[in-house]
Amino acid sequence: MKSGLGRIGLGRIVGNGEERQRVQPATSVWLKRGLLSLSAASVVGAAVWLLMVPSEGNVAPTEPEKLALTSVDTSPSTSASDTSAAQAAGLDRMKISSQTWRRGGLGSKALVTFTVRNDNDYAVKDVEIVCAFTRRDGSHLTDRSRVLADTVSMKSRKTFARVPVGFVNVNADQASCSLVTARRA
Repeated sequence: MKSGLGRIGLGRIVGNGEERQRVQPATSVWLKRGLLSLSAASVVGAAVWLLMVPSEGNVAPTEPEKLALTSVDTSPSTSASDTSAAQAAGLDRMKISSQTWRRGGLGSKALVTFTVRNDNDYAVKDVEIVCAFTRRDGSHLTDRSRVLADTVSMKSRKTFARVPVGFVNVNADQASCSLVTARRA
């Protein structure tokens, strides 16, 4: 007497003389699995390629640019050059008194916290800062700038917390921020 226990795992009960019929040939199953794994690998590869930080290659390190402060001409004539000097009015009486930075956005963005001190007799707005990022050995990596639309009152200081300056290289270890321009409010 046969119990038929040898055919339990076949999905349906198969009689003694019957064999299970294949729904699809084995080559088409393997072809579909191969195409599925190939498309999954290409999607993963494209995602990794898009998320990679662009490398700067073997570029020789350069010195960070020195930004000069503009002075205000008090002559009564007004021209285009005078208005640009007026935008930077009083920049010599402004400074960043403290600054720190940290990484945010999965380590790719720089978040800078700094305090702007305004010793002028008038309020300023549209303060522009430039932050220079360097490696651990001191070689220059990149510069990022940001314009802050807030107003800093006269003879006061204002702290800007965790301001996103932009994307930075993964090798960036130090940041040094400085004021570039500001306008009278």
